Amino acid sequence: MVMNIEQARANMVENQVRPWEVLDGRVLDVIGRVRREDFVAPEHRRLAFADLCLPLGHGEVMMKPVVEGRVLQALELTPADRVLEIGTGSGYLTACLASLAAQVVSVDIHADFTVAAAARLQQASIANAGLATGEAVNDWQPDGLFDALVVTGAVHAVPPRWLTWLKPAARALVVRGQSPAQQVVLLTHEGNGRYREEALFETDLPYLVHAEPPRRFVF
Repeated sequence: MVMNIEQARANMVENQVRPWEVLDGRVLDVIGRVRREDFVAPEHRRLAFADLCLPLGHGEVMMKPVVEGRVLQALELTPADRVLEIGTGSGYLTACLASLAAQVVSVDIHADFTVAAAARLQQASIANAGLATGEAVNDWQPDGLFDALVVTGAVHAVPPRWLTWLKPAARALVVRGQSPAQQVVLLTHEGNGRYREEALFETDLPYLVHAEPPRRFVF
């Protein structure tokens, strides 16, 4: 049976993403326009629009469409924003971010993810996203400051160094806490090192490398 790609995409937007309180027209338009099926492995193409986390390799996953929609909406991106994404993964969220903002810088620790995502973004004619390979928890350092930061894997705690990369009034969206009940948290920079925190919803994602909870020793 041949899959009707466009109908499946429309169903994803109308029956999954929109009912999960994603009502921002720009976000819905981008999710309905960026070809999600081109950012998944060929063997998962028929599941590209399913309400599932899809495996990417290295123990990483592609977030569910509903989570991607809520993330994009919460960031409230403008066409002038410069965005930092930690965890390029498949490159799909990178493409969506780039469609909503002026520039995206995306970093991933896995070089094969960077190479594959670069090819997919080029195929999608996304020209305003720059990719890097690096370990962002402790080592990699970006150039300049950002209006928004989004992290596509979980962290046990937010590394303080990340917050130094944000402009005043910038937003940082992170998945934080203990699996399987992690919180998606939005931090808004209010100036002078102060951040307003808002818990949005719960999810469960693999931890970024070097951002896992500390091991507990049992005697």
